[in-house]
Amino acid sequence: MTKPQIELQSTITCPHCGHESQEEMPTDACQWFYECQSCHAVLTPKKGDCCVFCSYATRPCPPIQAGKGCS
Repeated sequence: MTKPQIELQSTITCPHCGHESQEEMPTDACQWFYECQSCHAVLTPKKGDCCVFCSYATRPCPPIQAGKGCS
């Protein structure tokens, strides 16, 4: 069985001001907080999501991409 290709780059979009930023996602943990570089709002995951990338980015976090779930 082939391992899925994990993408580490994702574009996160602030729901408050619409600012987009290309970020590298951590591979060893989910990121629960993210500060927008433009308006400085601190983002937290939406209810039911494990991290800010799963809520506001173009790709889910690496553990979700791998089918492992978040830790």
